[in-house]
Amino acid sequence: MTRQIRTSPAACDQSLHQAYDTALLDLDGVVYAGGRAIGHAVESLAAARADGMHLAYVTNNALRTPEAVAEHLGELGIPTDAAEVITSAQAVARLIAEQVEPGSKVLVIGGEGLRVALRERGLVPVESADEEGLAAVVQGYGGPDLAWGRFAEASYAINRGVPWYASNTDLTIPGARGIAPGNGAAVEVVRIATGAEPQVAGKPLPPMHRETVLRTGAKRPLVVGDRLDTDIEGAFNGEVDSLLVLTGVTDAEQLLRAEPRHRPTYVDRDLRGLLAGQPEVVPAAEGFRCGGWTAVALNNGVLELREDDEENEGNEESGGNEGSGETGDGGTGLDPLDGLRALCAAAWTAAAEDVCTLDAAKALARLGLQ
Repeated sequence: MTRQIRTSPAACDQSLHQAYDTALLDLDGVVYAGGRAIGHAVESLAAARADGMHLAYVTNNALRTPEAVAEHLGELGIPTDAAEVITSAQAVARLIAEQVEPGSKVLVIGGEGLRVALRERGLVPVESADEEGLAAVVQGYGGPDLAWGRFAEASYAINRGVPWYASNTDLTIPGARGIAPGNGAAVEVVRIATGAEPQVAGKPLPPMHRETVLRTGAKRPLVVGDRLDTDIEGAFNGEVDSLLVLTGVTDAEQLLRAEPRHRPTYVDRDLRGLLAGQPEVVPAAEGFRCGGWTAVALNNGVLELREDDEENEGNEESGGNEGSGETGDGGTGLDPLDGLRALCAAAWTAAAEDVCTLDAAKALARLGLQ
């Protein structure tokens, strides 16, 4: 699959909620974390919806049903219909239904979201590997209290040759207390015990994108997420634009080091980015400029960040940021996100089709984004 290599974040003259008809929003790390709304999420989504943007919530978390997710969003102040929620449980249930007979029994290792999605496709969820006529094993996130014995149950069936499916393979999941093991970590347990490989439906793979398009009817969607390896790669695979928000798993340094399929179209702090345009990143004499910042990839393997007034004063020495003590806009009114966008352009251009190895620590510290 051939894709154009992105070497900088894109510009958008319109507000993103006006430029795209549907926002395909990840939940954990974007809208909420640990059950609580992330800052600015509620009001930003309300404003986007009021101005005509359709909102759809697309999550790799297969634990809860769409009805439960919609209810939770409503409690947070985000009125949502269950039909606006698309889960990896729905995507994997469709995938299984296309490969087994109607009414087939499927061993469920996970939560209620998987069971409901299987029944929606005319399949019968069961709990034991010893069920006669077992057609498939499906594994999805079951929450922190999922019993260890459930992994053994999956292994018994898979080792007998029963086909294995996984809703998703996210290794981690963000929560109120930090980052916890996700379904991908549980999948690894079963993989070790069986030597088998599951068919996976969730982001970033095509079954999830197909499920989302079928259920939303989006014509010009914008994927909004916090993870490079699921949300952003999923948008890349689906050939649609993406917005990375820095409220979840991905930090600024990981963004700079992103390989081509993990580079978002746009980047912003949080969901307020939906309500704004995106500034242009332009080539400068030695590097790339955005807002009042210029980023340069130096020959000594360092990414340097300069303010325009420094450029005008001829401050072009390597390490010119040392001792600045600046961790934000330095009192100049410059937006640190513009500095990050310029750094992305310098890093991604230097890396071309590979991963950036330039040292960006001082530049990110200057922005307060280290």
